[in-house]
Amino acid sequence: MSNSILALSVIICTYTMERWADLQAAVDSALAQSVPVLEVIVVVDHHHGLYDQTRRLLPEARLLASTGPRGLSGARNSGIAVARGDIVAFLDDDAVAGPHWAERLVDCYREPQVIGAGGGVMPAWRAPRPRWLPEEFLWVVGCSYLGQPTARSPVRNAIGANMSFRREVLQRSGGFDPSVGRQGANAAGCEETELSIRVRRQFPGSMILLEPRAEVTHTVTAERVTRRYFRGRCRAEGRSKAVVTTLVGTDDALASERTYVTRTLPLGVARGLGAVLRREPAGAARALAIVEGLAFTTVGYLDGRARRKSGRR
Repeated sequence: MSNSILALSVIICTYTMERWADLQAAVDSALAQSVPVLEVIVVVDHHHGLYDQTRRLLPEARLLASTGPRGLSGARNSGIAVARGDIVAFLDDDAVAGPHWAERLVDCYREPQVIGAGGGVMPAWRAPRPRWLPEEFLWVVGCSYLGQPTARSPVRNAIGANMSFRREVLQRSGGFDPSVGRQGANAAGCEETELSIRVRRQFPGSMILLEPRAEVTHTVTAERVTRRYFRGRCRAEGRSKAVVTTLVGTDDALASERTYVTRTLPLGVARGLGAVLRREPAGAARALAIVEGLAFTTVGYLDGRARRKSGRR
């Protein structure tokens, strides 16, 4: 895996007209990098009207209709199949890359053992952030959260809104598993977790890096700051983790979660209760949200395990 001249392909998957303005901003940001990218590939996931509009109004992007199963994994695999860059980066259709995003991602690949890299994901709030939403659970809205490394470090996997892999690795591994991950607006996930574990097993001695300075901002809509969404997303994450454990085993699938549950979350509860002592009532709400989020995620995991054992999706 040579590092002489690394070209970057950016894949942006999209599925709904509701994010049209966000998609335009995502494409514009990928094209306005401090180091030019080789190509921006927009993959439309089984939506003819969106495909036609993208063809008319975003001619600067390389447009592709997904040829895989409906869902994010199938759309990403369709983009991988046509990408020409040495590195393939994935940017969500409601995320905007910072001007040095591509440059900082590519810089992670100076060492040949690095097969993947991701960056920081900062929230762009479209509605006021609830005071009860703890930093430890910002993953619920697809953003970086308290407990992740704050400097360039090896990680199990990056956040799906801002991640990249060597194209050779994606092709040799078969890409994303279509049985895992998001379909349309549902709250499933973990396709990047399963892939990251699988490729690291396939390439012994390899690593995936998190470079927080390779930053994107991720839109957080009013819908995503409700307790209903919080609970549903936590439960869906638990179910997704159950799917991943059946594919790669519990040791790897839950390695990061063990530290998160045994250290990060208890410290978060303690901080919340400490805030109450400092006469900040919202601290109690954040502590309760941590307990509630863990409970819903656990219930989702147990439900997912039961579903897999019984043969149900």
